[in-house]
Amino acid sequence: MAFITDPARAIDSLCAWLHSQLEKTGRSEFVLGLSGGLDSAVAAYLAVQAVGHDALQCIIMPYRTSSPQSLADAKLVADTLGVRHRVVDISAMADGFEAQVTDLTPLRRGNLCARLRMMILFDQAHARGLVLGTSNKTEILLGYGTLHGDAAWSLNPLGDLYKTDVRFIARHIGVPVQIIEKIPTADLWDGQTDEGELGFLYADMDRVLVKIVDEKKSRREVLAEGANPKLVERVVSLIRGSAFKRRSAPVAWLAQPYSTAPIEDPQW
Repeated sequence: MAFITDPARAIDSLCAWLHSQLEKTGRSEFVLGLSGGLDSAVAAYLAVQAVGHDALQCIIMPYRTSSPQSLADAKLVADTLGVRHRVVDISAMADGFEAQVTDLTPLRRGNLCARLRMMILFDQAHARGLVLGTSNKTEILLGYGTLHGDAAWSLNPLGDLYKTDVRFIARHIGVPVQIIEKIPTADLWDGQTDEGELGFLYADMDRVLVKIVDEKKSRREVLAEGANPKLVERVVSLIRGSAFKRRSAPVAWLAQPYSTAPIEDPQW
């Protein structure tokens, strides 16, 4: 799939999928971590359109270095949609971990915060909820996410949308302009930005990803079309280096892999 050209149709499809997934599992609500960023905002708007504001619980989980603007933007989304939400500051939890495991680098501390947030979300969803993922296709392909952190979910409505698509849908579903236009950041540490870490703009990386992943073009073809060689190398390197993140954890099978499919059949 290349970039979305019909946002209304995409929104309808995603909302129908979310509704059917909740109904199919017998759960009663979605649980979503609101960061104040674009992806979680779009996930929230889709969920409310799909199942209503009563079936979405949002949790805002700042760390002490999180931007105050991120907190304000997360609250803006929750208040605008009229969904249940609360703030859980994860600073004390992270401090407890760091007291036992010293010399954390900024990256490791950021990964810790991502995993603490996902622990909270799954804990809150344990009785009757499903955790909504917010990783987009760009992030998944480039491995830009924390295993068992933001890369963990019960289901993910954004996983087949490039960052460019997420922004396109956001403009059509009503996400506040200030969130659409803000600089993308995972807020993992003070001053951190997605594009600063990745090295290139999302829009530029998305164009290369579409050529490689969707149009199945070779490196030579992509370069012949005028793509920045350093950008192409960076994208290819990130895709290859993060392949393990997109695979299920391997199991050492002593016999044939087991299947629960017959038992899962309602007529079993």
